[in-house]
Amino acid sequence: RGRRGRGGSGAGGMRVGMRVGMLALAVLLCALRAGRAGGTELTFELPDSDKQCFHQELERGLKFTLDYQVITGGHYDVDCYVEDPNGRTIYKETKKQYDSFPHRTEVKGVYTFCFSNEFSTFSHKTVYFDFQVGDEPPILPDMSNRVTALTQMESACITIHEALNTVIDSQTHYRLREAQDRSRAEDLNGRVSYWSVGETLILFVVSIGQVMLLKSFFTEKRPGSTST
Repeated sequence: RGRRGRGGSGAGGMRVGMRVGMLALAVLLCALRAGRAGGTELTFELPDSDKQCFHQELERGLKFTLDYQVITGGHYDVDCYVEDPNGRTIYKETKKQYDSFPHRTEVKGVYTFCFSNEFSTFSHKTVYFDFQVGDEPPILPDMSNRVTALTQMESACITIHEALNTVIDSQTHYRLREAQDRSRAEDLNGRVSYWSVGETLILFVVSIGQVMLLKSFFTEKRPGSTST
């Protein structure tokens, strides 16, 4: 009986521990969704010899990060620059495939970031950017003012939180790479198809020419073969 009692209490404790762990994970997922810095993700078409600009009003002392990448088109490059409310250029790069620009605002107002494809006269581009605004809030309440050490559960939650953020960034990166590789594969497949059709037409024309040339050899009349 004593053994059964200890086994039952151990199983019950394990179930309670699993429930607490699942609850902590659910709370962590909710905090991850609500705790990420606010921002915007967008994929847009950028025609040749064109420029697209976006505007965002920001407070002073606010941190923002601009990540962008060219998915399809040309040599997968684009010009990008960012201007503050005073019209001062705080970031400028030419013919970049991808880049990341973190910055903390010094003045309040509307910030402008533009993507330019004006250097290209025939290449149509597809550009992705992620504009994140603000610092990520702490996952635990009063974490910055705590003087005691974190518990094992809190440390595990922070570790899982950081790992999930890394997973989200990795998924975005791999999704963009997949779209870029798919575009390259489709472009290569189209070129191979056109080349195959061209080779077929050339082979057909050469075959007809050879047949007609051989036929002309056998139908050529000899001089003086006509009857008098």
